[in-house]
Formats: sequence, C-alpha cells, structure tokens
Amino acid sequence: MLFFSFFKTLIDTTVTVELKNDIQIRGTLKSVDQYLNIKLDDITVVDEIKYPHLSAVKNVFIRGSVVRYVHLPAAAVDVALLEDATRREAANNAPKATAAAR
Repeated sequence: MLFFSFFKTLIDTTVTVELKNDIQIRGTLKSVDQYLNIKLDDITVVDEIKYPHLSAVKNVFIRGSVVRYVHLPAAAVDVALLEDATRREAANNAPKATAAAR
C-alpha cells in the first residue's frame, strides 16, 4: 500500500511511464489505483518518430502489470516523508516476539 499512497500524492504531476515494450509516455497523472494502474492525460510519446501511430492519442489508461518504470520529477518527491512511511510500514510488518521466545 505504500506505493499506492505515494502515487496518490503525485496526482496532477507530469510523469514519464516506461512500458515493458520500451515505449515511454509522458503525461499528467490523473489517477492511480491499488493495482498501480495509471491514467495519464495530455500525453506525448518520448520517441514520437518511432511510434507515430500514438501521436493522435491524448489520454491513456495503463495497466500496472505492463509498467517497467515511472520517472518522477525530483521536486515532486518528499524524501523525508517517504523514508518515514517506509520505516513505519517495516515496523508494522516486523514479526512480533512471542512469550515463548523470551
């Protein structure tokens, strides 16, 4: 759930999504769900000469399982908040010591 919560904070931010088939799509993140499916508006394809058929597309819905990377602008990432959330999630998922082990 950590990544889902993190991506929800990036709504209305311009991101670049690299797909497993090597297409890179840049657009405004409009929504994301718990499966990390992504909706982008106002898209452009990074290598438009290689993929001219995508030049007419303005909005896309990308299934989370086909995403290789999501490139984010450095200014959009609150590193301190992300580190704190990671620590809290790790602490919540750590195995509890049992009375017998003491």
